[in-house]
Amino acid sequence: MNRLVLASTSRYRRELLERLALPFAVDRPEVDETPRPGEAPARLAVRLAEAKARAVAARHPGAWVIGSDQVAERDGDPVGKPGDRAGAIAQLTAASGGEQRFHTAFCVLRQGEPRMLEGLDLTVVRFRILSSEEIARYVDAEQPFDCAGSFKCEGLGITLFEAIETRDPTALVGLPLIALSAALRAAGFRLP
Repeated sequence: MNRLVLASTSRYRRELLERLALPFAVDRPEVDETPRPGEAPARLAVRLAEAKARAVAARHPGAWVIGSDQVAERDGDPVGKPGDRAGAIAQLTAASGGEQRFHTAFCVLRQGEPRMLEGLDLTVVRFRILSSEEIARYVDAEQPFDCAGSFKCEGLGITLFEAIETRDPTALVGLPLIALSAALRAAGFRLP
């Protein structure tokens, strides 16, 4: 039986991967996530997903490892995790009436295996115009301080949007399960 390791300590990615009903371990990737000068958000997401998978694969010989990363951008600038209430309010205020793009990449590899299975999803989130009171109520209700863009689309955050454009709704949460399922089948895992 193939062993599987998720190269992430994100509870969101762990919860998503649990949906596939495969046993897996979790290991923290120790990777510098600093963008390179001029690096496009999509390229950064792909590079970090692979770097995380390789870092963890080196510690788990014989296991297939899933690395993943998501980079959000607004008007070409990266949007990170807000960290606190003030940061979340500032991010949502800036997002009001506009759109953000989320590049979610994954990489599945096994040390010594010549093939690497990758995927990249683009999700575009269009925000409705938000009042300062709506933003404050939302931030106080969900406290999305560990979420890039300051929302949880799987919760009350869905009320902030006019539209979400994506091929895979799980990508916005942090792991595109449709493409990942295909990659895992290609690696020999049995999924329903």
